[in-house]
Amino acid sequence: MPIIQHSAAPEGLVLETSDGKMSLTPYSDAIVRIRYTREPEFSQQESFMIVQGLQAPASYEVDETADILVFRTAKIEVRIDKRTCAFAYYDSDGRLLTREPSRGGKTLVPVDVSVSVFDETAQIETGQGADGLRVRADHIRKEVDRQAYKTKLEFEWAEGEALYGLGSHEEGMFNLRGQHQYLYQQNMKAVVPVLVSTRGYGVLIDSYSYMSFHDDAFGSYLSTDVDDELDYYILYGPELDDIVGGIRSLTGKAPMLPRWAYGYVQSKERYASQEELVETVREYRERDLPLDCIVLDWKSWTGELWGQKTLDPERFPNPGRMMNELHGMDARLMVSIWPIMNPDSDNHREMAEQGGLLGNRATYDAFSDSARNLYWKQAYDGLFSHGVDAWWCDCTEPFEADWQGAVKPDPEERMRINTEEAKRYLDPEFINAYSLLHSRGIYEGQRQATDSKRVVNLTRSAYAGQHRYGTITWSGDISANWETMRKQIPDGLNFCATGSPYWTLDIGGFFVQNKPDLWFWSGDYDDGVQDLGYRELYTRWFQYGAFLPMFRSHGTDTPREIWRFGEPGEPFYETLSTFLRLRYKLLPYIYSLAARVYSDDYTLMRALPFDFRRDPNVYDIRDQYMFGPAFLVNPVTEPMYYEAESKPIVGSKKSRSVYLPQGSSWHDLWNGDVFEGGQTIEADAPLERIPVYVRSGSIVPMAEQLQFAGDRTDDTLYVRIYAGQDGSFDYYEDEGDGYRYEQGSYAVMRMRWDDRSRTFAVDRREGEYPGMNKQRDLTVVLMEPRKNPQERSFRYTGEPVEISF
Repeated sequence: MPIIQHSAAPEGLVLETSDGKMSLTPYSDAIVRIRYTREPEFSQQESFMIVQGLQAPASYEVDETADILVFRTAKIEVRIDKRTCAFAYYDSDGRLLTREPSRGGKTLVPVDVSVSVFDETAQIETGQGADGLRVRADHIRKEVDRQAYKTKLEFEWAEGEALYGLGSHEEGMFNLRGQHQYLYQQNMKAVVPVLVSTRGYGVLIDSYSYMSFHDDAFGSYLSTDVDDELDYYILYGPELDDIVGGIRSLTGKAPMLPRWAYGYVQSKERYASQEELVETVREYRERDLPLDCIVLDWKSWTGELWGQKTLDPERFPNPGRMMNELHGMDARLMVSIWPIMNPDSDNHREMAEQGGLLGNRATYDAFSDSARNLYWKQAYDGLFSHGVDAWWCDCTEPFEADWQGAVKPDPEERMRINTEEAKRYLDPEFINAYSLLHSRGIYEGQRQATDSKRVVNLTRSAYAGQHRYGTITWSGDISANWETMRKQIPDGLNFCATGSPYWTLDIGGFFVQNKPDLWFWSGDYDDGVQDLGYRELYTRWFQYGAFLPMFRSHGTDTPREIWRFGEPGEPFYETLSTFLRLRYKLLPYIYSLAARVYSDDYTLMRALPFDFRRDPNVYDIRDQYMFGPAFLVNPVTEPMYYEAESKPIVGSKKSRSVYLPQGSSWHDLWNGDVFEGGQTIEADAPLERIPVYVRSGSIVPMAEQLQFAGDRTDDTLYVRIYAGQDGSFDYYEDEGDGYRYEQGSYAVMRMRWDDRSRTFAVDRREGEYPGMNKQRDLTVVLMEPRKNPQERSFRYTGEPVEISF
């Protein structure tokens, strides 16, 4: 595909080739958008993922030799072979980032796009699936709507290069080199079409069709099923934080969640009544166990009116009083809502009358502005107006077809079954975008209704740009076994590497028991919490969950409240309560980092290459990660005490291997021992703790004895300094809810540690907000190797303070 001619304009470089045209548009010095079409003009289709109205293109230069065309910004350079149109990407120092094959790496293959026609011949079949109501249209006609293209983008990735991203999938892949992944939305598959590389660049594909990733015997490429053109972005870092910053500059900021959303969220399938919800929260308060939110799962509606967004008046007779009681105990309520509606429900009738349903006549059309607005109105009238605090948008990939039978279909067959089912009701070009648009409707509706309550939307699917709508993605209906837990860690790390910062899971697994006639119901513990083997698994999962962006328990088959795992004084109860309280001690640290997620495009749950990209030893470590800048978290993912059916394990070691990355020394959180980085150690891991190490130079603000995120019983701020190198930390405060932070209503205390002079300093407070405590008592504790902690206390009034140790 030789270049015939090229032209440069302020908006970018356009290449006319023997087989279509390409354009390169610099969105910043470090971001280049690249498009390829075989049509006379580039597509005018509005992007769902990219924020509209981005700033004017950055400046660029074009140089030319006999064989090469060079497109150059201040930070990135694209060298284009004139004979084949093969692209190679370099940084400004001439270091190769990645390249296409020498023959060229961009392919468009014409395809006919068929869409469904729902006429009088269509038949509607209603049934019950694994996760609720399913309504399927059959005997539908297909007709060709237009012509589009299958696209393919090939790379020659470098030896030793590691790739991460693509979202959260169930297989437990970490470094994606040598892997193959199908990218479509499904329970346990949350897609984000982003790759980031340890060589310092990222790739974002602007497409919403089924996609696939290959780095195997079939090639090294990303492909899409149906698109008007090939449209992608190359982003230069070189650090992964820089790449994530570039992604969010394109796809939008991640707004702050309310402070309570970083506390503990108690859920199960399911709390069946107003009384049960209130009594569960009361039990937490009476036991002095911290809690911030309780969840009302499915069937909150009357009878079988699936998806109705009102509460059953018999089981929830007074929603306003229920919310007052919960709020009076400083707890919030999250309610599950669904995109599918029983035809007998009022919500369904109203949606049908206004033409807001898809072809199965049961699922609302999230691609329609008017349908999204009506959906929000129903949620507002039935739930939000009573004081409900947060949304659980379940089943946001509403067309699944393979959660049945005793045998799990092969991956290729699962892909075919599920993508074909989605294409029955959605345009093939947009089957991955439903959750993105659904989330947009909830966010925009609530933002228009009030600015005093931040949007919290826990959802099972994801896509690039969805994070700007206040979403947290969870990993789907996973099963309770050690293998699943092991796989969840890299799944979450790859999700967060895409620029989507909020990910969580069902602590303890959703399915606990085993049902041989259903392939997905594959837990190992038929006796649930009575099985000591499950108690051990749950406890280890809970310890891991305490270091996730959202700390949430959920599942079916067995209860999940902490007292179900024993009583005070017993090992499982004591360990669970210890890690619950630890989470609340860390809330000042976590909430300050949440502010950085918004302001600095930070990532809270960090694969090790985020912080140690120059240490290739970390590229394939899938079961360790950083939680913010301070904590190296190392979950325990093997049983040490009990197998299933409470069978004791004899002679197991109570430790796990931990790699301590280069460039820092590491403090054991539990006993203060210090180790130099660049080595692997065998770390103690008895039931009561998992190995957690704190990087030298860390400053960690903490609280004591919180029962909920806004608890101010003890307003002292406890600051730990981990000696060994210089450090800094910006402690952030605001009202804890509402959106006034967007207008600057917050305060920051900048803390600094000088290791050589042994001096801790707090700068003059920046900013203020309503209700701010203008004076804070600080207790600063210095943690040093082979020394007892040293403590200093003082009152901070907002003026600079410096103390020495």
